[in-house]
Amino acid sequence: MQYFKNWDEVINSVKKLPSVQRVVVAAAHDEHTLEAVRDVVKDGLVAPVLVGDKAKITELLSKLALKVNDADIYDEPDVEKAAALAVQLVREGKGDFLMKGILETSQLLKAVVNKETGLGRGRLMSHISYMEVPAYHKMVISTDGGMVLYPTLEQKKDVLLNAVDMLHALGYDKPKVAVLAAVEKVNPKMPETVDGAALKEMCQKGELGNCVVEGPISLDLSLVKERSVVKKYESEVAGEADVLLVPNICTGNVLGKTLTEMAGGKMAGLILGAQVPIVLTSRGSSSEEKYLSLVLAAASSAKK
Repeated sequence: MQYFKNWDEVINSVKKLPSVQRVVVAAAHDEHTLEAVRDVVKDGLVAPVLVGDKAKITELLSKLALKVNDADIYDEPDVEKAAALAVQLVREGKGDFLMKGILETSQLLKAVVNKETGLGRGRLMSHISYMEVPAYHKMVISTDGGMVLYPTLEQKKDVLLNAVDMLHALGYDKPKVAVLAAVEKVNPKMPETVDGAALKEMCQKGELGNCVVEGPISLDLSLVKERSVVKKYESEVAGEADVLLVPNICTGNVLGKTLTEMAGGKMAGLILGAQVPIVLTSRGSSSEEKYLSLVLAAASSAKK
């Protein structure tokens, strides 16, 4: 497969999976969290495994008209213990991906990165935003705008690999990665241009697996083919980027919010780099974003 054009195609791909993917929710005794789960369950896209205060969970399930098998509700009111148990259930094969409930992100990730009982795989964890943008002809990833502050070259390599691995899991053959900068020429005074050239070289040497990396490259050349023609910039990534690798968290945050708030983009966010995807939507996230994040996690976890 070359790429997904929109969220409808992603949702349809999940509907065609041979089995329903299971989300393990840590500290699930939270109405906002269970509301997010309800719609994907209702549409038959995901099956829930809930860990938390069982009495509160049962009360909320009744309120939300959400039916969950009693065997799939694990009673653990303590949120840190609930996080550890949720991770354990995933390790035991009782869930396919993880979702944060009513606990701090640090509490969940502490359980995830535990060297003895966690879900780490020796790679930096990073955040991706996967977006449908009306002005672009296919879905695109922006990373990292939510987790890694000022990544080093080695960290950018992991961020890149996390995004590429997810696209491979979705069925992409050879994802195209744009390492963003303000210019296309290497300038020692602009570290992101140096890193872009280094990552491109790593790719050419076969160190990044089956993908194409271009860098440094500007945002307009990455997304608009006509701009590359005018500038006589030749690259198979130009106008065809699947991944936009940003220089730092501020750039990623601004880019993601600009595309969603001002350009009509529809996004989902995941934490990648662990053995399974992790859904970490905030209370401020729209219901649509939460829904799509669960769909994306189900789609990407199914191929792992």
